[in-house]
Amino acid sequence: MKSRKDILSADFFGRVTCRSVCFFLLTGSILLSCGKEDSSLPEPTVPVSFLSYMSIDESSGNQIQITRKGTFQYELITSGEDPYLSLAPLIKSNASDHVVFTFDYQSTKDISNLQIFLGAPVSEERSLKTATVPSAISWTTYSVDLGEYVKKFSWGNAGDFLRLDFGNESGVVIQIRNMQFRVRNAEEAALAKAREDQIAEDLLLESNIKKYLAASYTSHVTEVKVSASTVSIKGNYSGDGKFSLCEVAPYDQLTQITKFQNTTALSSPSFSVDLDRFVTRDGFKYDRALSKWAIAKTGASSDEIVSSARYADQIPASQNLQAQKPSGRKGLGGFAAERGFQTDLDDLHITSATVNIAFTEFMYLQPRSNAIAHTYGDKTYYFDQAKVGALDKTLQTTQSKNIVVAAIILVQKAAHCADPEIGRLLQHPNYTSDGIYTMPNMTTAESLNCYAAALDFLASRYCRSDNAYGRIHHWIMHNEVDAGLSWTNMGDKPMIVFMDTYIKSMRLCYNIARQYDAYSEVFASFTHSWTEPCEAKYYATKDMLKTMQDYCNAEGDFQWAVAYHPYPENLFEPKTWNDANATFSMSSALVTFKNLEVLDAWIKKPENKYKGTIKRTLWLSENGTNSKTYGDQDLKEQAAGFAYTWKKMKNLDGIDAFQWHNWIDNRAEDGLRIGLRRFPDDTTDPGGKKPVWYAYQAADTDQEERIFDPYKSIIGISNWSEIMHAVQ
Repeated sequence: MKSRKDILSADFFGRVTCRSVCFFLLTGSILLSCGKEDSSLPEPTVPVSFLSYMSIDESSGNQIQITRKGTFQYELITSGEDPYLSLAPLIKSNASDHVVFTFDYQSTKDISNLQIFLGAPVSEERSLKTATVPSAISWTTYSVDLGEYVKKFSWGNAGDFLRLDFGNESGVVIQIRNMQFRVRNAEEAALAKAREDQIAEDLLLESNIKKYLAASYTSHVTEVKVSASTVSIKGNYSGDGKFSLCEVAPYDQLTQITKFQNTTALSSPSFSVDLDRFVTRDGFKYDRALSKWAIAKTGASSDEIVSSARYADQIPASQNLQAQKPSGRKGLGGFAAERGFQTDLDDLHITSATVNIAFTEFMYLQPRSNAIAHTYGDKTYYFDQAKVGALDKTLQTTQSKNIVVAAIILVQKAAHCADPEIGRLLQHPNYTSDGIYTMPNMTTAESLNCYAAALDFLASRYCRSDNAYGRIHHWIMHNEVDAGLSWTNMGDKPMIVFMDTYIKSMRLCYNIARQYDAYSEVFASFTHSWTEPCEAKYYATKDMLKTMQDYCNAEGDFQWAVAYHPYPENLFEPKTWNDANATFSMSSALVTFKNLEVLDAWIKKPENKYKGTIKRTLWLSENGTNSKTYGDQDLKEQAAGFAYTWKKMKNLDGIDAFQWHNWIDNRAEDGLRIGLRRFPDDTTDPGGKKPVWYAYQAADTDQEERIFDPYKSIIGISNWSEIMHAVQ
């Protein structure tokens, strides 16, 4: 699952080059009329001091035709997937309170987003992506507040300029006029103030979390044991004063609590406390197996945290499912029975698969016909029977063939949820329009119970000893969280603040799934970033993994795993052996197919193992090489990219499974042909097998050498041993 920006980039760290661009901004207090312009009339002579509209540098267009239609009015026609232009540099400083960029426009189609770069320099971190700019047949005003960026980058001096990127589609006709900066109106000022307050709150939370994770406490919760009816907590404390055992539910923010509400007084420095597992709280029957537990020194007006919190060490499963591991490493990504070509499961020797589950497509708060009722926390929720039945069919198919499945848990933004009320509960309160999906909202008891109910429904149905509906073995929590702003959105957050919520989501799923299946693992999902983020405002995967280890060291380990997506550096380019930013060093910017040795080395380090001894499961859960066209050479290069990857992976036993994505070429992937099969609607060979299909089939069979050897010449090697490298 790739965002548009991901797949267009030929170089994730130098994708935006600073070109010599210029534009013209005239400042003043009197605006020109927004009336219709006649381009046949001569340009009016207007003193510079009376103008505030901005001009386009007509020579700056990339994949966009620029035609002046009148004074400060232009027609733009996009001609490629990366259309952009520049405005001319400021000839004098912009007024400090003029931070809202606005213009009038018409457009024949929606513009997927408007990306505004504040130059110079032109770089991803100095840019803002807006939401979709809707099509408009009459003049419409569009405004975007750039105040945060103007302040952050001290933009607005003479010589500064803007670059505007108009989505990713060719053939869009846009009329644009009267571009200018203005002061905020009352509504915009209120939104800006709220954003400033949120940033200040996030920075405080970031600071508090860092202090908490780095603290060396003298008091400890040493064990949290869950049974069918009780939670037993053991620990010790030291010091003078009154101390309490404090329960921290997932919707509580531990480091921000000044006075704990759910406490048990402690009378002995070494303690063992037994509590009821289920309690009625906020109108719900709450399962305290989901909580973590800490010790606090009790004060009259505020409490002081004196220990790390600890989650349940183990939760007993209600049934005895058998552990199952893939018998090989070949898998498919995004499998669904309704996609057809099910014979591929046997023909390709598939042993693992990922299945996308956006449960918000079929979950409802109120009773409805043809729905499955599921009660959790004394609240009943409803799941559309037809859509659940389609999921049953997919998972029954994989189960019948002993294919190990990891479900990818996705939460849609509110506007896309089947039930708007479910969307209201589950869309994160800080979600922004940048997001394709949202981080689940776990900030209230009502939202938490709704999310937990969805996970409980899936686990209770697909983790059964009789496998009546098929089986989910593992859980990939959301998608590509290092690109969280796009794929698991909760706003633009400091990394550790984002991770604090993400780990809560992982723990919640883990503690629910393990009640049904003692072998369930939860996977963290990442792009091919490593020590550097793929884009500004994204995160570096290695930093996020380190944060997960810090949480486990503080709050008790759990059996999480890694779902990594080591696509080539440029998703369109299958010759991954040329990836410049993938090096054979633990400090490599990226980990792609070229340097899988880095990921293999990382997963085997003792400090990265579960409880220091058990290697964490590592799936390459979304991968593939692209055929730029269906031409013979492009198809050969796609297959060569896979052969290179597979031969490398055969020497790396830290990698447990590989799921090819996308299994079948998909028109929705913006021009990628990354499948093993052609587009199902291809006019020449609908759904036809590509050479990479046959290479995938041959992998790990006696046909491997015969099928793979012709690709050595494309890679530029004479022996497969040449592709392996030591990690520095």
